[in-house]
Amino acid sequence: MITSLARSKIRSRVVALAMAATLSVAGVMTGATTQAAAAAGVENEGADCAVPGLPDAGSLPTNARLPDPFRKLDGTRISARSEWRCRREEIKRLAEKFVYGEKPAKPSSVTGTVSRTGITVNVNHNGKSAAFSASVSLPSGPGPFPAVVVLGGFGADMAAIQAAGAAVISYDPYAVGREGTPRNNKQGAFYSIYGSSSSTGLLLAWGWGVSRIIDVIEQSDGGILRADATGVTGCSRFGKGAFVTGAFDQRIALTMPIESGSAGVPIFRGIPGEGAQSLSSAYGEQPWLGDAFGSFTSSPTRLPVDTHEMVAMVAPRGLFIMDNPHITNLGPRSASVAALGGAEVYKALGAGDNITYWSDIQDGNHCANRPEWRTPLQQSIQKFLLKTGNASGAMRISSRASGNLSEWRDWQTPALGDSGDTTPPSTPGTPTASNVTTTSAALTWAASTDQGGSGLAGYNVYREQGATDPQLGQSTTNSITLTGLSPSTRYQVYVQARDGAGNLSGGSPPVTFTTAATGGDTSPPTAPAGLAALGTTSTGTNLSWTASTDDVGVAGYDLLRATGASGGTFTQVGTSATTSFGDTGLTPSTTYRYQVRARDAAGNTSPVSNTVQVTTQPGTPTGACTAAPTVQTQWATGYVVQPRTITNTGTSTITGWTVTFTLPPGHTLTGSWNGTATVSGQSVTIRNVAHNGTLAPGAATTGVGFQASRPNGNTALPSGYTCA
Repeated sequence: MITSLARSKIRSRVVALAMAATLSVAGVMTGATTQAAAAAGVENEGADCAVPGLPDAGSLPTNARLPDPFRKLDGTRISARSEWRCRREEIKRLAEKFVYGEKPAKPSSVTGTVSRTGITVNVNHNGKSAAFSASVSLPSGPGPFPAVVVLGGFGADMAAIQAAGAAVISYDPYAVGREGTPRNNKQGAFYSIYGSSSSTGLLLAWGWGVSRIIDVIEQSDGGILRADATGVTGCSRFGKGAFVTGAFDQRIALTMPIESGSAGVPIFRGIPGEGAQSLSSAYGEQPWLGDAFGSFTSSPTRLPVDTHEMVAMVAPRGLFIMDNPHITNLGPRSASVAALGGAEVYKALGAGDNITYWSDIQDGNHCANRPEWRTPLQQSIQKFLLKTGNASGAMRISSRASGNLSEWRDWQTPALGDSGDTTPPSTPGTPTASNVTTTSAALTWAASTDQGGSGLAGYNVYREQGATDPQLGQSTTNSITLTGLSPSTRYQVYVQARDGAGNLSGGSPPVTFTTAATGGDTSPPTAPAGLAALGTTSTGTNLSWTASTDDVGVAGYDLLRATGASGGTFTQVGTSATTSFGDTGLTPSTTYRYQVRARDAAGNTSPVSNTVQVTTQPGTPTGACTAAPTVQTQWATGYVVQPRTITNTGTSTITGWTVTFTLPPGHTLTGSWNGTATVSGQSVTIRNVAHNGTLAPGAATTGVGFQASRPNGNTALPSGYTCA
């Protein structure tokens, strides 16, 4: 049924007005306080921009300086803030082509659920499907809450996030893009949809996963999580992912990367001279970057973009970059240059107070929760997610790793005008809905006219949904086909016109329509009960449960698994038509948690069952291996080591490995990654994790590493490396 309601609403974005006045390298960026710029209602506001042809890799000139973020592909520079939308789109396309790979537009169908404990995501596109989930931890209070997506459970202080009033969404990026895979056989939900040989790197695949979580939040009733107040954070490799995620999805109101290192915030051009992890090492360690970046690892000066422009892609939204000046391997000096360069765009847009870079810290341990960051973290959440604060951004750059932007640029920041047009377009006519299916609907409306002289740029389409109205799409014409809708759902939709200066018209009278039902069944089955595990071996376990009931009939069950005794994300690992399931291919001596949910023929899914935990038995090595340690960086009181290559030297596949070594007296292990570490005295044992334990004969895994502290001036290093 389709009806039209004769009333309208006016929606306006919050516009940042004042400019930051000064930048002090070792101090604070000060100036008139600006309001937080609202996140966009769509993933990419510039999708409708006409972008000239991109250059070919072979024709790129060498430029030792940072590219001018204000210079368009046609050689002219932007002169008005309204031009930034399409200039940002040019930067995005260049970054996709030469650095990260392509981030596809929203798939044809994204569905899922939001509960007080979790989010499920189901994606269908071009006949392919994938599913993953994330856990939710809510702060106290009635909600709805803003939320911060924490990549890999490893980001900003989660207790501080919740204390500030925001929920935490714990997202496992490996469910979407798995590490430890070759570039021609990438694995995870993203690559299940777009192919294992996709040239898109893991960082953008991880960001795609966060975007699909936001899609599901937008489709929910808004009673638990707010669709207009999402942040993202991560540290180390997940800091790289958080940075790219925030740059490529304009619905994210606050981006908070931590100690992201090479392939993260640091400018590519600065990494070779600083002594950070080399670009070839970062490119080869994991397929984080897109395949095309391989031709630039030894010649970053040929890149037509650099990371200061990825910082600028976040503008004018909230950006809080946290860095560690004590570890040269992370490239903190180059990261500060990226922040300073991107801040010039923030200033030109009148949003200088919306960016913070903070490396002035005492604790040099990698990814530590630091007291220096707690207050600005909570102020950022209050300003950009809760909209209750107005704290100024700061540039707190440590003198240990202070970058000088003037050495890297030959361009100056323009004074961008407002084009003089402050008059919004006329209000669009009432939309008419047609061809309504289970997941889509076509809308048309009477066109608006431009009133101020900057030209009609297009239309924004919103779903009226109470406290926050998610944007469903954009169009350059007076029609659109909405996709990815939920079956059996009532939608009330209105349209606003926008002009070239960014002015928005009043909202049209809304149209109401209800998508078709899927088989007419909207009642989910009951939750399975009594989930139990039996016969657990080193590589498998058997699960059983009590059957669910349904008013029509249970079609099957989905098995969900998370790694570890706590944290992590439950992802679907299999299905069963009965009340039992055998899970195989597990890693020895590893803890897993399982849940099961029922589904009916209409696609309705039940709540999850109880959680059962198992620990696999120790495995028996089936081959020999070697570990080759490499000191990536060291300083007076510590160092970072990566046994960069663990190689199976045997003649049969190994399903697990264990590296042991001895720390010198007085040395202490302070962190490790891509392995589970245990310490006994000065003896350290690192065992594989789930994604890197299986190695075919001659195969190798990289990226396993650790950090240690040592007495000041002691230059000894670990010894006695063995692998079994």
